Amino acid sequence: MGRFLLRHWTAVIVALLIAWWAIFYLPNTPAFAVYQLKRAIDAHDGTRAAQFVDFESVVKHAGYEMLANKAESNDVVNQFIGKGAVELFSKPVAGMVEAWAQREVATGAKEVQMPGAAVAGAIVLLHRDDDTAYTNFRDRDGRVWEIHMARTGDGQWQIVEVKNIQQLLDKLQREAAASGSP
Repeated sequence: MGRFLLRHWTAVIVALLIAWWAIFYLPNTPAFAVYQLKRAIDAHDGTRAAQFVDFESVVKHAGYEMLANKAESNDVVNQFIGKGAVELFSKPVAGMVEAWAQREVATGAKEVQMPGAAVAGAIVLLHRDDDTAYTNFRDRDGRVWEIHMARTGDGQWQIVEVKNIQQLLDKLQREAAASGSP
């Protein structure tokens, strides 16, 4: 054993460094959180998948983004009322969105699946700045997505914002209209 270590000391050190990286560093990265989210979705574990999303934050950001898109009218009263409505309704809407997402993941719905190539691309394009990270990518339908993540107080990474969410809402509305749902 001693001779083996002497002859292969470089390989042993590299193996130890890789093991240290895999055990202590990798699990605390946003890339690993994205990977774990994909695994939860693939396993149809809606509860586990929901742990990687701060639904209240995502809903608030979506509400503010939609208000900003309508801000061109410079109607201060509507902007003020709109911001109050976002604050007032974000928690209950977040609860509904979370329940919907968990149900969709549990049933294996196509809309929530994460293709492996998209996950790999998102991880490669992931930009990290201390306790925040973001990635952007184009899906197979040509839509551009920008996903923001943040580290929580307990060290877990969560999705906190999805930019350009209006395109998803438009798609859901078109699908509901096509199926005859209100």
